[in-house]
Amino acid sequence: MVYGRWSQWLNLLVCGLQILLKTEGFNVGITYVENAVAKGAVCLDGSPPAYHFDKGFGAGINNWLVHIEGGGWCNNVTTCLSRKNTRLGSSKQMVKEVAFSGMLSNKQKFNPDFYNWNRIKVRYCDGASFTGDVEAVNPATNLHFRGARVFLAVIEDLLARGMKNAQNAILSGCSAGGLTSILHCDKFRTLIPLGTKVKCFADAGYFINTKDVSGGQHIETFYNEVGSSKNLPTSCTSRLSPGLCFFPQYMARQIQTPLFIVNAAYDSWQIKNILAPGVADPHGTWHSCKLDINNCSPSQLQIMQSFRLQFLNAVRGLGNSTSRGLFIDSCYAHCQTEMQETWLRADSPVLGKTTIAKAVGDWYYDRSAFQKIDCPYPCNPTCHNRVFDPNDHPEV
Repeated sequence: MVYGRWSQWLNLLVCGLQILLKTEGFNVGITYVENAVAKGAVCLDGSPPAYHFDKGFGAGINNWLVHIEGGGWCNNVTTCLSRKNTRLGSSKQMVKEVAFSGMLSNKQKFNPDFYNWNRIKVRYCDGASFTGDVEAVNPATNLHFRGARVFLAVIEDLLARGMKNAQNAILSGCSAGGLTSILHCDKFRTLIPLGTKVKCFADAGYFINTKDVSGGQHIETFYNEVGSSKNLPTSCTSRLSPGLCFFPQYMARQIQTPLFIVNAAYDSWQIKNILAPGVADPHGTWHSCKLDINNCSPSQLQIMQSFRLQFLNAVRGLGNSTSRGLFIDSCYAHCQTEMQETWLRADSPVLGKTTIAKAVGDWYYDRSAFQKIDCPYPCNPTCHNRVFDPNDHPEV
């Protein structure tokens, strides 16, 4: 009897989730950029780049939102080989459909400012935020480091599909894709017709250079091994080492194109991989805290409050131009724009009574500027704090 009730409850829950997904998201098929292969613009394994494209309609038919997928980075042959035969290194391993929701939704009530735009999700398969461009391919590994070429080939393909007539265009991204939208923001502007209104938007892409809990420079060392200096902004590489120019705090001030940053001050990925990576926490003291901020001890929370202050100091690297937008909430979260629950819903995170969707829309359309930073954790009751599965805990 108990099992029967449990089974009924489970079926109801599954049906409810399916209905929710159908109302808040929809699947979009994959497009392979086959002609990119001849240009050497390929994923780590040599397969063609790919994206998912939902066409605009009505008044949005000449507006384009190009959103870059996230997925971390690889920094040497070993780590890149481990990605090569996964969706993060090969379009052969990518699912044929992905769900669009949040800022990619095609429903006005879920995405009032961009629902009828041409919305594209670019798949991420180069492991270096689209900065690599190495001609040589070692036959022993068959690894292709061609991310910069992939970025160009995808944009050229979209231009041929109608983006050359764009009235409005946004380059956005989440996580490593958010970093891509910062690093390539001005490049994107040069590729889009001069008369187009172009802005860039980064979700959880403002990774900061700070010491880990052991006092080491883990993330700086890692970034030094990732990028390609010739495809990072020269306004930064002319002054600093390429590894530092992977960090927005050192290069974002020089970006000419309007830029909006959405980021959690307690970014869950950064806490897990920059502040307290496994190599800096050999006894696993931080493991439970990283899975759920409610498990953190008072001393760990104190260290996280210090991390927040360092993050806010790094954000000052953006400068104070009114063309900059800021939505820095005090949530334990990472990537808040692709999910309906955090982009725009009745219970979404708010700053100054404003959702992320409204803040970004107001900024893009010049209705009002938005530069707000939240009070310290746990002051914001609207936060959707991440709770991670203990068996699913990837780290850099």
